[in-house]
Amino acid sequence: MKALFLEPAKCTGCLQCEMACSYENEGVFNPAKSRIKVFAFHEEGRFAPYTCTQCTEAWCLHACPVEAIVLDAESGVKHVRDDACVGCKVCTIACPFGTVNYNADTGKVIKCDLCGGDPWCVKACPTGAITYVDADATGYERMRAWAQQSPVETSRTNAPQPKTVQTFDRSAN
Repeated sequence: MKALFLEPAKCTGCLQCEMACSYENEGVFNPAKSRIKVFAFHEEGRFAPYTCTQCTEAWCLHACPVEAIVLDAESGVKHVRDDACVGCKVCTIACPFGTVNYNADTGKVIKCDLCGGDPWCVKACPTGAITYVDADATGYERMRAWAQQSPVETSRTNAPQPKTVQTFDRSAN
């Protein structure tokens, strides 16, 4: 089996992957209709492409109340059957990675299906940040190694800040 291998360090944020995906799947150049997204870390000046990882556990598949998400045993892809999808969005909630999206135009959900084994995002990526490789070559440990390369400054965290609280003194009246 093969899988997408995403290398954020190579991503320039050009969005060519999103444009190619939306055109291949929806017939329009519209990143909002893409099944792959590029997340921008503006303060750090970094970008990270992300899409469905075709999880083995596939929470979206198990959560679907009408069995509209099915497994292709040969490729490992979890396909959304448009003829069965009722647009309830339960799968979008179940996906812990946020890679199953609702298409308001069709009233159905969309997710990456690897373009039937010939992913257009890979063809469109000018830097090689997205490649289609043997599934064993991807994984959590490689993502962790990349994430540990740039420590987050403590001043940029979302830690709670001290607040001045105003009180009302009833005796002052």
